[in-house]
Amino acid sequence: MSSDEVYSRLKKNRKKKHGPIFQITMWVLFFLVVLFFIGCGVFVYYASTAPNISYKTLSSDNSTTIYDRNGKVISRLGMQNRDYVKQEDIPDNLKNAIISVEDRHFYTDKGVDPVRIAGAAVNNVFGGGGLQGGSTLTQQLVKLSVFSTKASDQTLKRKAQEAWLATKVNREYSKQQILEFYINKVYMGNNAYGMQTASEVMYHKPLSELDLSQIALLAGLPQAPVAYNPVHNPKYATARRNQVLEAMVKNKSISRAQADQAEKEDVQAGIDKKNVDKTPTQKDEKYADAYIGQVLQEMNQKGYKLNAGNKVYTNIDMDVQKKMYNLANDENSDLNFPNNDFQIGATMTNPNNGKVVAMLGSRKQNVQFGLNRAVQTDHSSGSTMKPLMDYGPAIEYLNYPTYQPLKDTPYTYPGTDRKLHDFDNRYEGTITMKKALVESRNIPAIRTLEAVGIPRATEFLKGLGMTFKEPLNLQNGIGAYISTEQEAAAYGAFANGGTYYKPYTISKVETPTGETNHYEAKGKEAMSDSTAFMMTEMLKGVMTDPNGSGTAANIPGLNQAGKTGTTQFPDDWLSSVPEGSSMDSWFTGYTKNLSLSVWTGYDHPLEPGHYISQSQAKISQLFYKEVMEDASQDLPNDNWTKPADVIKTRMDNQTQYYIAGHGGEAKENVIKNSTQSGQTADNKAVANLNNSQTNKQDEQTTDKSTNNGTTANNEQKPTSDTKQTNGTQDATSNQTGNTDNKQANTTTTNNEQKPNTNSQPATGQTNPTSSTATNSPQPTTNN
Repeated sequence: MSSDEVYSRLKKNRKKKHGPIFQITMWVLFFLVVLFFIGCGVFVYYASTAPNISYKTLSSDNSTTIYDRNGKVISRLGMQNRDYVKQEDIPDNLKNAIISVEDRHFYTDKGVDPVRIAGAAVNNVFGGGGLQGGSTLTQQLVKLSVFSTKASDQTLKRKAQEAWLATKVNREYSKQQILEFYINKVYMGNNAYGMQTASEVMYHKPLSELDLSQIALLAGLPQAPVAYNPVHNPKYATARRNQVLEAMVKNKSISRAQADQAEKEDVQAGIDKKNVDKTPTQKDEKYADAYIGQVLQEMNQKGYKLNAGNKVYTNIDMDVQKKMYNLANDENSDLNFPNNDFQIGATMTNPNNGKVVAMLGSRKQNVQFGLNRAVQTDHSSGSTMKPLMDYGPAIEYLNYPTYQPLKDTPYTYPGTDRKLHDFDNRYEGTITMKKALVESRNIPAIRTLEAVGIPRATEFLKGLGMTFKEPLNLQNGIGAYISTEQEAAAYGAFANGGTYYKPYTISKVETPTGETNHYEAKGKEAMSDSTAFMMTEMLKGVMTDPNGSGTAANIPGLNQAGKTGTTQFPDDWLSSVPEGSSMDSWFTGYTKNLSLSVWTGYDHPLEPGHYISQSQAKISQLFYKEVMEDASQDLPNDNWTKPADVIKTRMDNQTQYYIAGHGGEAKENVIKNSTQSGQTADNKAVANLNNSQTNKQDEQTTDKSTNNGTTANNEQKPTSDTKQTNGTQDATSNQTGNTDNKQANTTTTNNEQKPNTNSQPATGQTNPTSSTATNSPQPTTNN
């Protein structure tokens, strides 16, 4: 055979040996090897990023522990009821039951079971499910200790870390210790964690005293605590118990006869049915119910889970919180609440950082996490809106001095035939801005808002954390739907010199994995320090001036400022309530250290008897006074410092202020409105008075009602003989919820029409084509 023939035959043989099947096989093997190494690399990477796990993590509960600002526990949510049981006190039958139904190879596996994992993987691939199954008892313990149990969280990364940590736990702890951790950590339903806890709740016995049937029931509960609840679902509970017993027989932990005997027992035998659904509480939880509710909302917004074992440090001052609670709920308090339906909502913040110091959501409420009236926006704020929407923007944008002349003369809303009135149905002519605010007169406030313009007023409110679903209108200058939390934070900007801090309850969160996250509010400039100072100086008079609307809230010797607010019933309801009654009563005040906003009223004000009398309208002021006085005892009593660009002067024997360069020159803001025949002159902002001018109208206040001019006369001075007639009420009831003013259709119920005109004057211009029948805008919450 020639060499050419030999070469040809070898070539043919080589082709035959390395055919297409061989090549495909080699490529498949190559890819499998590559995938194996990639998988190993990914596993190593995921394992290296796994959270820390320690004895403390494994043995501690999964509850969310909430602390006050001093580090004292005020609540444990998710595992409030937990009795830890040591391994020597755990019956062998319980250990065997758990192992039989959850992990038969528990004593021999290394924390993971490759056979079970492979089987689960095949099932998931062909069954179309997610990454499930294959978990050993040790892996379940790891999941309960550091990971979420939600199906959506069972990612490849999470499963790899879970397996890695399970092998680590298996190396570092004995099987008996792992069983102990698991038995004490599993959720058993009804806020009860751990099987010892469930035994005490259900049977009033320790685990060691339970019979075989009861032990099997407890061993099967963690898989579905609600579905297998023996009181509410005895059929499914019985089936699950029997499943555990059968697993124990198969695993040779008990005999067939023992299982048959246990299966004959009624699944509800020995159970305290009433106690099964009882939810235990911490002693401080009742005081801080509303506050804790806000903490839970913030946790949810930040992505924390309640059953993840987090430690949540809050800003709550429990001394102030308890003061609020006791003042609102103690029958012996001096506030004289008329009945148990009369409600309250209050929020105190630190104006210098936005921390929520205390929050009261209700009184006489026994439901956990019930309606939190401190953050609801169902009630008009009344005249507490005037500093925020009218006078604050006037100083900020128009450089109004505190003695800016304003007209308190007949006024009709532009584009309508609706007249605006003050609480006493009188007109004082030309008065200063300070006097108008101190006495809470409506017409000067709305004229001021006209001069400012709705767009700029809206922008000013936005800077104070208030946004609204619908456009604002002139009527909102004397009332808008906001919460006490929003008001406390907004007034806080006056207190601190012009910076707005969004209110927040959580200062720090520590996770079971050792991660610590700190939280704070970043301040944003909402106004100049001159605006904040001048507003504060005027608001002081609300409480200290003899004609001020908030004298009942005054705390002698304390540097503070504040504003009152009440709202009136709608037109068609005035005849159903006593003269001078109101729907809502507010007081919002502050010092340099604290800001407190208080609402009082009824959830359903249109029900019979649900009105606020003139004397009851003072409750919000008195509540503020007692809480603020108590909270301020150990704090500095500093007064506000005048900014360099604010000039102090004297007028009519009163201290007044103006911004440098804007105090003496004449300026006129004319608000033109073609639909207001004969009122153009009345709608003008009068030129500024010179420092030497006097305001004769100041002398007329002795005959006037003074307490904030509420729509229902609730803010009038008790010594005043001036009374509001029904005609006055009818004339003023067309206005939106306003403290001293009459608000048309201002109710807190959802089916009540909230008045609104769409007039939106832009920089002093009004819209003559305004609509007058739309609903008043509702603000969005900022929690």
